[in-house]
Amino acid sequence: MFVWSKLSSVKWMDAWEERFSGNPALNLVITTIPGQVRVRVEIYAEKKKDVAAVQKEWGGSVREVKQQNWAALSKEPMPSISVRGKLVVVSARSAKDIAKEKKANVGKEVVAIPADMAFGTGHHATTATVLRMLVDAAKELEGQKWTMADLGCGSGILAIAAVKLGSTKTWGCDFDPKAVLVSKENAERNGTAKIRFTEVDVLEWEPKEQWDLVAANIFVTVLEEAFPQIVRSVKPGGFIMASGILKSQAPPCLKVAESCGIRWDRVVTKGKWLSAMGRRVG
Repeated sequence: MFVWSKLSSVKWMDAWEERFSGNPALNLVITTIPGQVRVRVEIYAEKKKDVAAVQKEWGGSVREVKQQNWAALSKEPMPSISVRGKLVVVSARSAKDIAKEKKANVGKEVVAIPADMAFGTGHHATTATVLRMLVDAAKELEGQKWTMADLGCGSGILAIAAVKLGSTKTWGCDFDPKAVLVSKENAERNGTAKIRFTEVDVLEWEPKEQWDLVAANIFVTVLEEAFPQIVRSVKPGGFIMASGILKSQAPPCLKVAESCGIRWDRVVTKGKWLSAMGRRVG
């Protein structure tokens, strides 16, 4: 694993996100520090040539990252995120710290996701929006037995949150085996080890079952190509949530899903990012 890094003005944060979206070989991490006007922009890739190409164009530095150091990449705790008064996402790692967070957040389900390599601490616009949509859908499904699939699980945050909100059967997948490993570790950390996480490329995936709720927080180019099989994985009348979509790329992407039988009921934009929630009607 190799990482390219560069300090940048905070005003260019959206531009960095847009510049590197849609490339599954490059994993973007932007670290902000409260009160600071600069951010640290990092790109992680399996192959050195991928980050070397970024360095050639944008400067910065490249170094090799050892897998065992992942957990230390972000030592500063991330601020907690409250979601609809139902969930709170915290960066606690140890059982002791998680217990403290539960004591401080009585009445809310605590989801502990340390700020490690895998995408999805809940702070990015896409993940934060889908978490709110997930809480809203769970409220509609309250009193029923429901199931959930998390496509592009990243850190496992959405699948873990679904279990906390009442999902009786939950599965998550990612094309990156390291994300699958981190998701399993986070599931153990949150007492939701019954979640099954597997390595799957949704572009080559053929769903064998259907789910009441499917969340797909993945690159827009992958969404467009994979929507036919993604939609087939949603039960008729079931919920679908799609994210990881740049606002400028949204219209053709959402239309592909509509042609497969999705009715979008809610579209939310946050900065340059768009997330959509709907149901399968066809």
